[in-house]
Amino acid sequence: MASQDDRDVDPKTAAAVAAAEAAEPASGENVRIDSWIWAVRLVKTRSVGASACRGGHVRVNGERVKPAHSVRVGDEVRLRHEGRERVVVVKRLIRKRVGAPIAVQCYVDNSPPPPPREAVAPIGIRDRGTGRPTKRDRRELERLRDLGGPGGSGGSQESRPKGR
Repeated sequence: MASQDDRDVDPKTAAAVAAAEAAEPASGENVRIDSWIWAVRLVKTRSVGASACRGGHVRVNGERVKPAHSVRVGDEVRLRHEGRERVVVVKRLIRKRVGAPIAVQCYVDNSPPPPPREAVAPIGIRDRGTGRPTKRDRRELERLRDLGGPGGSGGSQESRPKGR
């Protein structure tokens, strides 16, 4: 007779867990760091993970590593990617890419929180359909951005002669 836990498990979740267990390496096998950071969805592709390793953006236990470095359970992996540093501790080794809910079970995320997004709209963004900016709009944007040159005003209105 099936237990209560077996009947309550969602079939999709059970299939995902089975896929994750199938993705685990056999005992005694190694998992490359570039493959692991791709499998747990820290990078989009394995080649991006490999190039991050070659560029010195991946550290395992504080040391820069090559893409073929073997990762073990308990290792601390630091990855600088897309302007953000991710710090994770390996909980489970997998070699195949799995779904996001299963992937987060393979590591403990100790990353600092991402920087807050600007509350204000960036300067220079125009509403859709407003057309090309006029000369006046462009000058106002330059004044806001302070791109006017060495004086900061981009040529003052007072020094220009009045009229045509």
